[in-house]
Amino acid sequence: MSAKEPWSISFKCAIENREIFEIIGVSCFISPVAVCSGTQNGMSTTGDPENHYKLMKERYTGCNIVMGNLEIILMQHTRDFSFLQSIKEVTGHVVFAMNEFSRLPLDNLRVIRGNNLYEDRYALAVMLNYQKDGQHGLQELGLTNLTEILEGGVQIFDNKYLSYAPQVNWLDIVKDASLPLSPYANSNFNANSHFIDFCVPHCTLTSLEGQQTSFSVSVTKTVCAPQCNSRCFGRNPSDCCHVECAGGCNGPLDTDCFACKNFNNSGSCVLQCPQTLIYNKQSFKMERNPNAKYQYGSICVAQCPPNFVVDGSSCVRNCPADKMEVDKNGAKRCEPCRGLCPKGNHFISSNIGMLLLITRNICYTKLRFNAHGAVILFAYYLNIQSWPKSLSNLSVFSNLQTIQGRKLYSGYSFLVMNIPSLTSLGLRSLQKLNDGGVYITKNKNLCYYNTVNWMRIISSPQKQQNSRVIKENRKAEQCDADGHVCDPLCADGCWGAGPDQCVSCNKYSRGGTCVSDCMFLTGTRREFATKSGECLPCHPECKVQEGMKTCTGPGADQCVACSSLQDGPHCVSSCPDGVMGGEGVIFKYASKQGRCETCHMNCTQG
Repeated sequence: MSAKEPWSISFKCAIENREIFEIIGVSCFISPVAVCSGTQNGMSTTGDPENHYKLMKERYTGCNIVMGNLEIILMQHTRDFSFLQSIKEVTGHVVFAMNEFSRLPLDNLRVIRGNNLYEDRYALAVMLNYQKDGQHGLQELGLTNLTEILEGGVQIFDNKYLSYAPQVNWLDIVKDASLPLSPYANSNFNANSHFIDFCVPHCTLTSLEGQQTSFSVSVTKTVCAPQCNSRCFGRNPSDCCHVECAGGCNGPLDTDCFACKNFNNSGSCVLQCPQTLIYNKQSFKMERNPNAKYQYGSICVAQCPPNFVVDGSSCVRNCPADKMEVDKNGAKRCEPCRGLCPKGNHFISSNIGMLLLITRNICYTKLRFNAHGAVILFAYYLNIQSWPKSLSNLSVFSNLQTIQGRKLYSGYSFLVMNIPSLTSLGLRSLQKLNDGGVYITKNKNLCYYNTVNWMRIISSPQKQQNSRVIKENRKAEQCDADGHVCDPLCADGCWGAGPDQCVSCNKYSRGGTCVSDCMFLTGTRREFATKSGECLPCHPECKVQEGMKTCTGPGADQCVACSSLQDGPHCVSSCPDGVMGGEGVIFKYASKQGRCETCHMNCTQG
């Protein structure tokens, strides 16, 4: 694995014999499990079934904890789901709907946290899993090790081939017995059903015909001794799990838990992660904790992953309304706003037709626009499926530089679909998709899309090859024939016509427009070029030179010569006169050579 992908390395390191480790760059980073992002697409999918399956397989392969929802929707019976065997925990809800497979291999799923509930009620929903005109469908739940649902109820209905339907003691699994439990309502089960007699720790599945199948089920709450506060690994009073355990345990310690009720700190289940400030009993003061960690879902981490920011002691996708995101000591943090939070960095212009928070999912459907291109960043994704007929491009987002992809739409962070009015994208400032892919399809008049070097824009190297679905737009040869081609000054393609629509420039750029040369030797205001090729003006105190460059950089100390006076290495308009210095008031005078010289120490008025 390349050191250029530190976070992807950290989530793929091995975990054996409780020797839990991860590597970020060259430093050791403690975190107990491999984490992946879930989805919140509901009953919708993007793209064809093959692409939908590939995205799901890429997302969940090797994943232990799903941060969000596990949604398995519209899957054929021929698919291989063995990649789901690694999943042990889901922080949101789990939904299986409208599938044709007979069984999902989620045997290692221990805990559903229910932080986000399906229909605001259910942590687990299994429904309509059968082939409409065929014999395939869900026959077995496959949740053989699910022992804890921390929030939310259970709903299972209309799975007409579900034969292996054990009479699960859901009261042992759910946290709150008053939650909605409708596990078999309206279900058309196969009459030859199988049932389970619960026992600790193992038991045998016996069918009505007397056949036996190896099966493993644990009851970890309702059979516990009264002395146990939560779950247990046996019936004796000494067989109680630690109070911070979730889903059961194999011993009494906080390191013996199957999962953690609150947080996992390097393999130990704790009430809270090591705090950023600790009380010093000797000095009677709160001091910074050198061993502090941040809450990332249910894990304690030494640093937050990319695309997350630090808010107090937590890793969050975006800052709350009364805080703003700042870079502090090389890390992104949420800091309280001084007065009103600046709207320019967080909002789209209210003239768009409605006010939309940038750090929310941006999904435009039939909105009226009159914007000014003020947006520079989307924290989640940009999904455009309807657009005003009067607009031929997306130039209302002409200042958009980054789509962070902290949440994705079916694996994509930028989607444009079925917009007949579009002739170009017009995203002249877009430089980076931090996560997620590109889905541009069925825009029958769209040109220039084929010129863009998406490899330059999509940040994740491992996703560059598999995260671009660009098809059924206007054919490239038709666009070329009509003159819809990039300007000769463009490099890496373009977003539309003209030198101001280039992805990058062959030579130089000025104010976002590609140019053939900077004003090194001509013009009243001379320029220099940055390492990236951007033309910027010399400092106003630089003296314009004839036949040679006027400056080497933007500072007053980077002039070849001064137009007025020189104080040390800096060009100035006047010498210091009565300004406060480190050892008193400073007075200087201008010499015949145009240099600022210090007055005699006895001078008091210059």
